[in-house]
Amino acid sequence: MVQGTTSDAGKSTLVAGLARLLKRRGVKVAPFKPQNMALNSAVTENGGEIGRAQALQAQAAGLQPHTDMNPVLLKPSSDTGAQVIIHGKALGNMQALDYHAYKATAKQAVMDSFNRLQSQYDCVLVEGAGSPAEINLRENDIANMGFAQAADCPVILIADIDKGGVFAHLVGTLALLSPEEQARVKGFVINRFRGDIALLQSGLDWLEEYTGKPVLGVLPYLKDFYLDAEDAISTAQQLDKKQLTVVVPVLPRISNHTDFDALRLHPQVDLRYVAVADELPPCDLIILPGSKNVRADLKALQDSGWQDKLNRHLRYGGKLLGICGGLQMLGKSISDPYGIEDSPGDIPAFGYLDYTTQLTDSKTLTNIAGSVRLNNATAPFSGYEIHCGISRGPALDNAAVFIQHVDNHCADGALSTDNQILTTYCHGLFDQPEALGLVLRWAGLAQAQGFDLHTYRDRQIDRLADTLEAHLDSAWLKQWEAHS
Repeated sequence: MVQGTTSDAGKSTLVAGLARLLKRRGVKVAPFKPQNMALNSAVTENGGEIGRAQALQAQAAGLQPHTDMNPVLLKPSSDTGAQVIIHGKALGNMQALDYHAYKATAKQAVMDSFNRLQSQYDCVLVEGAGSPAEINLRENDIANMGFAQAADCPVILIADIDKGGVFAHLVGTLALLSPEEQARVKGFVINRFRGDIALLQSGLDWLEEYTGKPVLGVLPYLKDFYLDAEDAISTAQQLDKKQLTVVVPVLPRISNHTDFDALRLHPQVDLRYVAVADELPPCDLIILPGSKNVRADLKALQDSGWQDKLNRHLRYGGKLLGICGGLQMLGKSISDPYGIEDSPGDIPAFGYLDYTTQLTDSKTLTNIAGSVRLNNATAPFSGYEIHCGISRGPALDNAAVFIQHVDNHCADGALSTDNQILTTYCHGLFDQPEALGLVLRWAGLAQAQGFDLHTYRDRQIDRLADTLEAHLDSAWLKQWEAHS
């Protein structure tokens, strides 16, 4: 099990890299995260929902994502509440204190999934959540040491030296664990080191002597490294030769922002994330993203003057795209009569397209394939749907996205009659080079270059595995492989 001294210490990355490294060595390996709190999610082969990081780790292991890889997923809808998803299916919303009491029940789902994976694979790589030293979360813990104790699982502790204070992070975390938990920690990994390793050696020697535990590796900082973000938004990109500017507002409850990774990495696209309250910079395309609380996020946009901002953008010929929650915002109204995401009620939307949306207690979760049809051209795509709304209205009769069913294509979303506004419920629209190129041309990039996100991601996983092979303790890796 890989646990971290902090969030974003490198747990997801280390698990992904180890999965690819062990797969290369012929080990049948699977990823597992008992509990994940994230708004980036993926649809599994068995029709459930898991954290995006576990879908990435499955790709690293050469597997299709499965709900057993992340049996508990929490999707925050407010500062104190979240949708609780068990084995890929939503149970409903819980406040933090209610979920804290529910964890004893959730633990059974966690152990059931882990036991199934353990019976099918030589090795299960487990990812913790946050830090195991969160004193206030120790009771009924299923995310870190509580799980490790129940599964009798050895632990690696990873810390990010780029943040500073790495020795304090490691020693302090260890000190806050019980003696039994301390004994479960088998070694440390230090992540994202820049510079001459010789300058770090005295610190490593001290750490090993003080704790009695080995440093299993010091991983270098990888420049221009990309993997799907578990939750945090990355804005890093190369800014040379950009020809199309795309703006995405960072909604308070933005979800599945990994939709835009292909745009951020595309050599011709300047992707800009902007705060809701910020001024809108000049751009060619605005994308309204998905949201875990679509009415609250729509209200945040409206209160910050986005109706006028969008009107001005369209008046000057800009293009506008709404994905999932963004689709719902561009219609006439959004109603939530059953309080699915928040208190019951309805709200007027931006009103650009003639349809309305009602949120329902049943969530659409499906992997899809189909085609995009824009400007008399067609391109195939594959992606997924995750939403709990049903939209109805005449504007949906004119669509640009079509989902392949058994014997026909079903229209999804809408395309405005002036060809300026496009909406769809489909996530992953930019992940295939043909569909990406077609949308970029529609948005104004006449000579759009191809970019294959899946291939790019796979090369990054290989790069990560190469790095681990070079910098982790080889004897430890070999012993672990033999044990598996």
